[in-house]
Amino acid sequence: MNEEIVSSRATHQGRNIKRLREMLGVKQEAIAVGLDITQQAMSFLEKKEQINDEILEKVSKVLKVPVDVIKNFDEEKAVNIITNTNTGQDTANGGHIHYKCTFNPMIDKIVSLSVKNAELYERMLKEKEERIRFLEELLKEKSIS
Repeated sequence: MNEEIVSSRATHQGRNIKRLREMLGVKQEAIAVGLDITQQAMSFLEKKEQINDEILEKVSKVLKVPVDVIKNFDEEKAVNIITNTNTGQDTANGGHIHYKCTFNPMIDKIVSLSVKNAELYERMLKEKEERIRFLEELLKEKSIS
């Protein structure tokens, strides 16, 4: 019966974007820049339960995760996968502890993408700093003349 309740629960796509973004270590501003929207609009997007497919596609490209991950992400399942990768004692071998690691390709992909997203974020920050320096130089030239 609990499974019926869990499976009938609607997926909150905005919350899924937020959770994935947090897991990948990406700030709202970085995604907002990639989507060409404001940080406030990104915050609003993360509060929406359903998001149209066109926007989901853009978000998936910025986060570098498949759209299905955003649509079907279940935080409880992800936590269960992580906590179940290590099992307890194996009584068949005299009570010695054996760790049986299982790998979920989706989690592996999310973790590997976090590095790429961090590099993207750093590159975006560098470009922003360059734009600021350029604008400051323009202001200095205008004030001199």
